[in-house]
Amino acid sequence: MNIVLLKGGFSPEREISLKSSDAIEMALNKLGHDVCTIDPASFYILEEMMMAIRESNPDLVFIGLHGAEGEDGTTQAVLRGMNILFTGSDSQASAIAINKYLAASIAKSCGLNIPRQKILHTIPKDLSDIIEYIKFPMVVKPNSSGSSVGVYIVENAENMLTAMRDAFTFDKSILLQQCIKGRELTVSILGNDVLPVIEIKPFSGFYNYENKYTAGKTNYICPAVLNDLEMETAKKYAKKVFFEAGCYAYGRVDFIYDGTDFYFLEINTLPGMREESLLPLAALEEGIEYHRLIEKIIKLAL
Repeated sequence: MNIVLLKGGFSPEREISLKSSDAIEMALNKLGHDVCTIDPASFYILEEMMMAIRESNPDLVFIGLHGAEGEDGTTQAVLRGMNILFTGSDSQASAIAINKYLAASIAKSCGLNIPRQKILHTIPKDLSDIIEYIKFPMVVKPNSSGSSVGVYIVENAENMLTAMRDAFTFDKSILLQQCIKGRELTVSILGNDVLPVIEIKPFSGFYNYENKYTAGKTNYICPAVLNDLEMETAKKYAKKVFFEAGCYAYGRVDFIYDGTDFYFLEINTLPGMREESLLPLAALEEGIEYHRLIEKIIKLAL
């Protein structure tokens, strides 16, 4: 097949996208496809990129982008308008999933537990009501960003204000959430199948950008050490919210498990795709080698 691979882009997750896309490109070549890579950051306007994609005459566009322009539905809407097939969820589901506040609201409507939360579009002069409602420790993060960019756990009002200001540099809205103490779990979905649950255990601190992308900073336990009921519950909740949000093909759903309840955190519609990333790790546990995982994603798109 003639495949255009979108990589890089403008978002703060550009470098992660480039690494994911390098691995995807190697797998596509191994599968015998003709690959043309296109970086949205190489164009001044969207129309130029659209023209470059159309001139490549692709059978399929593999979206290797992360963050805003890749995961917010914009790229998907453009490709749909051009009548070009692409990997992953459609524009509507992508827009829902990247909005952490909205995704959590959908999870709550599905009967899942969510942390107490508050979305902000500006920093209010008086933070007392928010602090009283959510309480410390509190998670502060951009509402529509990934890769743990701009995420903080704060213990007091002063640090909260600093974290809010930084989070606003990544997004026009930020999310404040109750910090649930517990085990961080991620559940990968491929087609209609739910892959083994993975537990994420940083050796220090929480699962921030540094711990996520620095080798040796985090231990990944696959499959997670859970009893049968816990395992099935995590998988059931992940599948329910993933499809309720309209997501399709592949992705990940993240939870915090406090030993009693699972608390929904977010949906990733374009998760990291380095060979050592979480979804490929879960797929490998099921006996699906990396290039075969890429092949399955292509088949789902077709």
